[in-house]
Amino acid sequence: MRTASRGGTGRAVTARCGLVARGVLYVLTGLLAVRVAFGEPVGEADRQGALATLAGQPFGRVLVWAVGIGVVCMVLWRLSEAVFGAAGPRGDRAGKRLASAARAVFYAGVAFSVLSFAAGSGGGGSGDQQSRDVTARAFELPGGQWLVGAAGVGIAAAGIGIAVRAAQRRFRDHLRMGGASQGWRRAVEFLGVSGGIARGAVFAVAGGFVCHAALRYDPARAKGVDDTLRSFAATPAGPWLLVAVAIGLMLFGVFSWAMARWREV
Repeated sequence: MRTASRGGTGRAVTARCGLVARGVLYVLTGLLAVRVAFGEPVGEADRQGALATLAGQPFGRVLVWAVGIGVVCMVLWRLSEAVFGAAGPRGDRAGKRLASAARAVFYAGVAFSVLSFAAGSGGGGSGDQQSRDVTARAFELPGGQWLVGAAGVGIAAAGIGIAVRAAQRRFRDHLRMGGASQGWRRAVEFLGVSGGIARGAVFAVAGGFVCHAALRYDPARAKGVDDTLRSFAATPAGPWLLVAVAIGLMLFGVFSWAMARWREV
């Protein structure tokens, strides 16, 4: 039996605002990664680079604040799912509540970074440097090498899970497209599969780098999104693999906008 949507209009508004903001970040990150693949002199192809690009547009600071507020909405939505249960089949199961809580923590970190950038503090430095700093601090803890290794395995597993669920079209369980044409349904399905696989690949490879840092006991081997994306261009496939992944990230951003329209929340 399908669980009724919980939280009413308030949850719907926060969820849809959050999904729109997430889409903006992914589309801009993908665009920057495409430019990197073609050798253009850009900054970082990650969240910080996306925010810098947005800030450089007319009314850019306002747009950055809007994205930050949108990500806060994402946090509130995921928190509401953790507390009250998610919409959809068996949305009140403990596993789904825990997954929503984990997502809320993740997006809380994203929100802090975006709002810090909007406030003019730079958002905590580059994503690559943040990854190295966090890894170095983790190594200083008791059993730090094991903690870093476990974190790397968790990130890689999450990425593989994202890609597998996308390939299985699990996102269809959350879509309510009763009034949409068959063409729209096919388009959203294409966006969800291609975008989800690309997003999962980035997480999986980033997790692999964290595992490598743990094995070598070297925080410099941990990579953020920018360095992870650039590593695709260093494969035998060359920059074309990075182009494919970058386009996938942009498609995931557009998929997030489609979810803002049709997801059951």
